[in-house]
Amino acid sequence: MCGIHLIWGKGANKITIGNLMAPAAHRGPDQEAAFSPWPGIWVGVNRLKIIDPGVDADQPFWSPDGDYFLIWNGEIYNYKDLGKQLQKMGVNLNTNSDTEVLMHWLRLFGIKGLEKLEGMFSLILGSTIEKSILVARDKTGEKPLFYAQDPDRLIISSDTRGIRELKPSTLDSEQLSHYFYLRAPLPGKTFFRGIREWKPDRSSTIYQHSTFRWNSIGNPQENKVTPNAEEFKTRLESAVRNLFHADVPLGLQLSGGADSSLLYAIWYKQSASKLPVYTIGLEDRYQKKYSDSRSAKKFLKQFPADHHLINIDQEKFLANWEEYLASVDLPVGDSAGFLTWMIGKEAKKEVKVLISGAGADELWGGYQRHAAFDFYLKRKGSLLLINTLAKKLPLGRQWMKFFSAIHPDSRRTFINFSSLLPVPKDLFGDYERLFPEKEFSYKNALEFDRRNYLVQDVFRIQDNALMAHGIEGRSPYLDAGMISLWNQVSNEEDLKGKVWIKSCLEDLDLGWIAKRKKSGFGLPLEEWLSIDGPVSKRVFATLKNFEKTHGELMPVEMRGVLKNPKQAAKHHFLILYNLFLLADWAKLNEL
Repeated sequence: MCGIHLIWGKGANKITIGNLMAPAAHRGPDQEAAFSPWPGIWVGVNRLKIIDPGVDADQPFWSPDGDYFLIWNGEIYNYKDLGKQLQKMGVNLNTNSDTEVLMHWLRLFGIKGLEKLEGMFSLILGSTIEKSILVARDKTGEKPLFYAQDPDRLIISSDTRGIRELKPSTLDSEQLSHYFYLRAPLPGKTFFRGIREWKPDRSSTIYQHSTFRWNSIGNPQENKVTPNAEEFKTRLESAVRNLFHADVPLGLQLSGGADSSLLYAIWYKQSASKLPVYTIGLEDRYQKKYSDSRSAKKFLKQFPADHHLINIDQEKFLANWEEYLASVDLPVGDSAGFLTWMIGKEAKKEVKVLISGAGADELWGGYQRHAAFDFYLKRKGSLLLINTLAKKLPLGRQWMKFFSAIHPDSRRTFINFSSLLPVPKDLFGDYERLFPEKEFSYKNALEFDRRNYLVQDVFRIQDNALMAHGIEGRSPYLDAGMISLWNQVSNEEDLKGKVWIKSCLEDLDLGWIAKRKKSGFGLPLEEWLSIDGPVSKRVFATLKNFEKTHGELMPVEMRGVLKNPKQAAKHHFLILYNLFLLADWAKLNEL
């Protein structure tokens, strides 16, 4: 895990590449380097050492003839298999690192070689002969990459803060609406004018800094299997073996829920070894609703671990807020970001890799919105007929939210289920092209979550919050074999309610976790904001001030919430936190 940086064109020199690298020093505290492979271009890297932590695997990694160099961020989980293929081709490998394997693999196979990579990455491979660079980001978008381009130069970095050092940018106010409804900017955009996100599953070989074309990485030919619970179990066990490997200490984020508990149980069965695990504990008065710590404690009686409980209350939240805020590259309106950051703060004392259950809900139908969308698809005609009447009935908050999201277009219905409030028609138009097809199926909805929600929310949170502490995050449920299996599932019933995950838990005598009611990973915002306490006072004051300073840039609905946050707290507590984060972040960044 690292930070990678490049400036090509006007102003490229040792000072400017240093300015690009400095804000990302936390991403790679173990080694850094800056160099100019040919006139007019400077490249920099911050390295976090995970695989082969010796100096021989430092970056940039050069080919023996000096014709190629590689800087990159991530892990290649099948690097040993690729290395064996390279050795059969006569390539001598002098380290035990995935970096060396990756450099030779791409040197020989170029863009086509990206198809065979199983892992997470953003990378730059340079050719000193052709004076070109190959830039790519992994298919699932686990590792970030941003760029700014104009006729005079190209800037690329793992962190927007460095780009802003070289290209001062104003707030892109168009993204406020996207953030208000969907907790993140539009895919491919950031909050800064002129700074864009390099999208997942995209690569380009660039010969001139002002011109390049996008390519999709593509998929290798899949080995056809019959998708079932047994195949799922086999592949997940393989993913655990692959991703629980590192040359540095490793731990796991344990919620006590289905996904993380299953990963640890499989690991413990395979290795009979304990690992450090980290759980968030909330105040006793909220334990009935937020029961992660109780569930984790019960789980650990069956599968022992070195358990670290991180207790959070209002005072601890506020005491850590400013430090957390300073670590945020781009805000994501999800309080899981703060909790993940708190886990990283504790975990950095003894580990450099943290495993999580990210991706299980998105691929295997674990969210409430998935169940709601399934209900809608099965009863679409009837629901549309009664929808107008239902909105006039005194229904509870959940049913009101459900019916307000219903729309004849199934794509729009699902994005409404995914948003904090129903998305306006003009805003939906910006997302319409992201849906795979107009006749939107249940599996299409999961694919949309994998390609958008995972990238915009879950991965951005995981990478930002953990890398702030120099920790690599890994997600076994998104192993290439797991995604290949998911692609081959044709019976949508197998994708509802994480049935195969629950089946594996039953096999491990963890049926009680399979039956546990899902609770979201986040702060007790409803409870904190409904009482006159230190958090609500801070949040309400911040939001009222944000409306005064930025209100003219906001959509009407967003501005209305900010004018009276106390009144909005009862039903829109998630929105209030999102706006609180944005307001404080914008102030800190002088936007």
